[in-house]
Amino acid sequence: MVSRRIEKIDTIFFDFDGVVAESVEAKTEAFKLMYKKYGKNVSDKVVAHHIKNGGVSRYEKFKIYHREFLDVILTANQVEELANEFSVLVKDQVIKSSLVIGVKSFLEKYHLKINCRIITGTPTEEMGDILKEKKLDKYFLSYHGSPKNKKYWTEYLIDKYSLKRENIIFLGDASTDKEAAEYSNLHFALRKHKENNDQFSNFKGLKFNDFSELETEISKYLL
Repeated sequence: MVSRRIEKIDTIFFDFDGVVAESVEAKTEAFKLMYKKYGKNVSDKVVAHHIKNGGVSRYEKFKIYHREFLDVILTANQVEELANEFSVLVKDQVIKSSLVIGVKSFLEKYHLKINCRIITGTPTEEMGDILKEKKLDKYFLSYHGSPKNKKYWTEYLIDKYSLKRENIIFLGDASTDKEAAEYSNLHFALRKHKENNDQFSNFKGLKFNDFSELETEISKYLL
């Protein structure tokens, strides 16, 4: 199930898109729309990369897409402009997106018993706005996003709050989530959905479709 046996969980790191909210498709469509003007070949490559690298920040993706697919090196100001354009396209759609089944009940039940924190590829300030609009901010002790990456944030939180690695589980749906969990030697659980089925077809660890399934798997380890 996981690389080592779970004995106790007192902290959960949640990715957001695809784990808390069904918002992965909204971001896929935003990237597709932004690169549509460069032709279908480019937009298809962008979408394929985005789906495979769901947790990478938009700042890094814009630099990659322009360099690899358009042979353009973006300046910092150009990256910021593209990120702002992306935010306008996607923020309202993420706010309107439905929650993953069972997540609110799970948070209601456990957020006062365990430490719940968000680690996401979404910019930190934008994540805060989304959590407030979706009335989820009360469930999370903190939220952390780009421009810092997820490996930075797992280590930062462990160090800042003297967290025990063996008592933390990272809930994610992308390779960056799994990599961050492995980097910091944390437990990992994969939230399955249609956009990551192919990528994780050989994944043998802890998996869940919704939070009822997750609770069945881990409730006995929660304080």
